[in-house]
Amino acid sequence: MRLYLSADIEGTCGIADWAETERATMDDYRPFAAQMTAEVAAACEGAVAAGAEDILVKDAHDSARNLDAARLPRQARVLRGWTGDPLCMMAGLERGAFGGVLFTGYHAWGCCGGNPLSHTMTTACDQVTLNGVPASEFLINAYTALYFGVPVAFLSGDRELCAFAQDWLPGLVAVPVNEGRGGGGGAPPARRRGGHVRTPAPAVRRHRALQGAQGRLPPQLLPRRPAGGQQDHLL
Repeated sequence: MRLYLSADIEGTCGIADWAETERATMDDYRPFAAQMTAEVAAACEGAVAAGAEDILVKDAHDSARNLDAARLPRQARVLRGWTGDPLCMMAGLERGAFGGVLFTGYHAWGCCGGNPLSHTMTTACDQVTLNGVPASEFLINAYTALYFGVPVAFLSGDRELCAFAQDWLPGLVAVPVNEGRGGGGGAPPARRRGGHVRTPAPAVRRHRALQGAQGRLPPQLLPRRPAGGQQDHLL
């Protein structure tokens, strides 16, 4: 079984500030790059336990040079840097080549109060919409996967995004590892040491059933809004 994994950082466990996402502020960034790698490794280990033989991992944050490939299972191959093609965070995905897609470190859509680092693709605009729905990078990239006929099997990220994703894709395994409150964020205690390490295994085992269900997605979506409304802040 061959799988695809797209990894971001702003939904990583415990992250709360832009300085923790940028190589320019290395003291803040280094521990969260390590945490991003740990979460990708955990997802890959769970996938391998479920039978995955090959996993293409797209480093999909900022420079796309964040992951320490030496800490990943031997079945994982990392696509670093930006290819320059329209697939962007999903570069390398091909029709008929993968049995499922996993997402780690993903975050809520722009202007959402569920993550202090909420944005969609860029901080240069407040919000992106798709069919009138506030769109997250997960939503855009999940649609990309489905366009290529590849089912979405697993997501880890902030609690708000995970709640939306499970409403949108029934049967999706989504594990919240971070939770925003205003300009701050934190992690549920059970997630601080990679508590989602084996969760991808059941998700991967039922990827064929997910493929059939996800092939019937409606074109219009009704998003789950944050209970406290949208957050007003400068990105």
